[in-house]
Amino acid sequence: MAELDWVQYWFMFPISICVATTAMLSGIGGAALFIPIFVIIFPILGPEYPLTTAAAIGSALLTEVFGFSSGFVGYYRKRLIDFGSAIPFLIVSVPIAIIGAILLATMKEQEVFLKGSYALLMLLLCPIILRHTPNDKIKDIKRLDGKKGSNLKTARTITARDGNIYKYDKPKLGLLGVLSTGIGAFLTGLLSVGIGEVIMPQLVKRNRVPVAVAAATSVFTVIITIASASFTQVTALIAAGGINAIPWNLVVYTVPAVVIGGQIGPRLQGKISQRAMEKIIAILFGIIGVSMGFIVVRQLGVF
Repeated sequence: MAELDWVQYWFMFPISICVATTAMLSGIGGAALFIPIFVIIFPILGPEYPLTTAAAIGSALLTEVFGFSSGFVGYYRKRLIDFGSAIPFLIVSVPIAIIGAILLATMKEQEVFLKGSYALLMLLLCPIILRHTPNDKIKDIKRLDGKKGSNLKTARTITARDGNIYKYDKPKLGLLGVLSTGIGAFLTGLLSVGIGEVIMPQLVKRNRVPVAVAAATSVFTVIITIASASFTQVTALIAAGGINAIPWNLVVYTVPAVVIGGQIGPRLQGKISQRAMEKIIAILFGIIGVSMGFIVVRQLGVF
């Protein structure tokens, strides 16, 4: 058993803080940004940074659990989480994410397939996230005084710690919601990405939940889903490859960093334009998809 170099991945500490902060602000899974770092950037750094795609996915999901747990605490303190609205999504997402995680354990040797699937997912998410929803359809209703928003048939009311009041119709899952949530959960279990990317648009664009409440509720939904998938993945990886199947010398830097980033993100919520965040994430996903696709094409020997 090779001895681990505990300082090898020190540079991932500041990077992970930035990744977790971005994830908290956008409501997406941080693993969506960790996987490209592990699979694309690490090989460029040199052969001393070996990480299989399956190990990268497991490490990213394990790290994401801690990051979103920290973000959950931040949003919980701000009293922005709508627990009741999250339950229908969780009923669908948790069991399907576990199924995806189990399948990953059986496909851990199929590097090209996993990378190709990830590339395709990023390229599909890019236009979906980039698609603009007019601002008049996404409104944060604050400090209602009987004038603004009084004509809404509200079913949910969230009173934040800062005194802001958010009223909106209770989110509906529906058949389309079940399908998209199920697909996102399955991809999360298999590729560590998907659930945050389908929950946030459903809450904000389809159900018109105020952005602050949607981000907080999305974080809660994601943390429960990825915790279920992560436990399954990590258990399967250790069972197949021993305790060192997980690169603990990497995780030792990413975990405390995402805990810090998970606290920074909720504090910045509302101070950075949600639309600007969507554009940045969408463009980044597009770049990641093209880069990962190029790697797959080279591995297949096309050119």
